[in-house]
Amino acid sequence: MRQEVVEQGERERIVHEIQTLNGAMEETVMAALLQQLLSMDLTIQQLRVLMVLVTTEEGATGRGLSTSFGVSMASMSGVLDRLVAHGVAERSADPDDQRVRRVRATPRGASVVRRLMMARPFHSDILMNLPMEDLLALEQGFRAVGRQISRMSEQD
Repeated sequence: MRQEVVEQGERERIVHEIQTLNGAMEETVMAALLQQLLSMDLTIQQLRVLMVLVTTEEGATGRGLSTSFGVSMASMSGVLDRLVAHGVAERSADPDDQRVRRVRATPRGASVVRRLMMARPFHSDILMNLPMEDLLALEQGFRAVGRQISRMSEQD
């Protein structure tokens, strides 16, 4: 019984430490992300649309984007005009319907999104520079958390 109490206390200490470390890491990541955002001449709405374009290989239509974002076609058209003006998106005719214009991210647009994503704590550049022992421990921890999440979702 005494051993269980000691283990529970140690478990609580470790969980608290992990949460504290995670909070500090999130603050650092947010600061890096904010620095990236402030260095770009794009609004949050433009960045949101650009992220959709980067992740949509076939591109998107203005009408589809306006529906997805819940804004008028005129508002979305203005957002797309500014993205095109910044050189991060381009419009082209739809190969299946010449009346429809498709919007796609340019390589520059993909680069903008990639710069934002590099602020994440588990980006490959960060992971590749960890000592192997730490990388293996992190892998083991992620596997354990993944298993626990799976178990908990099965119970729901």
